[in-house]
Amino acid sequence: MEKKIKFGFIVPQGWKLDLPKDLSPDDQFSLIKKMVKDAETLDYDSIWLFDHFHTIPRIELVSVFECWTTLSALALETEKLRLGQIVTCNSYRNPALLAKMASVLDVISGGRLLFGIGAGWYEHEYLGYGFEFPKPSIRIGMLDEAVQIIKKMWIEEKVDFKGKYYNMKNAINYPKPLQKPHPPILIGGSGEKLTLRVTAKYADIYNWWSHGTVEDFKRKLDVLKRHCKEVGRDYNDIEKSYSTDVIIGKSEKEVQSLVNGLVRDGWTSQEELREKIVGTPEQCIEQLKRFVEVGTTYFILYFTNALETRSHELFAKDVIPEFIDR
Repeated sequence: MEKKIKFGFIVPQGWKLDLPKDLSPDDQFSLIKKMVKDAETLDYDSIWLFDHFHTIPRIELVSVFECWTTLSALALETEKLRLGQIVTCNSYRNPALLAKMASVLDVISGGRLLFGIGAGWYEHEYLGYGFEFPKPSIRIGMLDEAVQIIKKMWIEEKVDFKGKYYNMKNAINYPKPLQKPHPPILIGGSGEKLTLRVTAKYADIYNWWSHGTVEDFKRKLDVLKRHCKEVGRDYNDIEKSYSTDVIIGKSEKEVQSLVNGLVRDGWTSQEELREKIVGTPEQCIEQLKRFVEVGTTYFILYFTNALETRSHELFAKDVIPEFIDR
């Protein structure tokens, strides 16, 4: 059997207030490890973590497990799952250091790194951690230079770089990543003028976190196609991935109960539901197929209330098989 479409599982790590507050941090991490090991027995291709420090939708004094250190630990708990970030905030780490971190994680994991990166957006944690929060055009310009540097650090013996935002001289990075010529680069974002142009130039995978309908995503892909033509890149060389929340239940009654609870607790609104995958397994399949029709081959999904409902298991059992060639 071959899978036509790939599926990634975004593991609860605390950022969305999704770890039990009554557990100690070490017990919380044990829970993370258990979910990841469960995912490896299911049909998921990859696990992903958010690169954030302050919680949403409310700021609370609770555990948020840092993306890169946690993935390094999880690399030793898994054997086949690929490991990704959805997505690394470029501003939080010098790009040369980030290239080093990624290289080492690729070695530790036996060549399973998926390198996700974006320009960053969460102003509250920028200010909280003392990072400057420049306007979007500057953050995206920094992203452009950073991806150039990271690719050079992965491939070249020594790296010199003189840009508007970063300067390097004789930078050395060993060990190199195991994946050749380098780990796949996923760039996430939605800005049509700047971010999608950076994507066209450098990305192996484009990721759009749902902020609309399948028609909105198609428009983003049409813009990406135009940028690819302008920079001389084959649009078909870039894999298209889609990320969103999933609310899934065995019956419509169960789905409605889950939705009512999430709306009541302020986690979503009726308007926001149109930006998520919501329904029974059969309904979720039909919604996903609409994204496949516009070119999506990778879904990277966050399962609302996964710890309580084990919804990622229902999805793996009743939805993923629809996307497997038998």
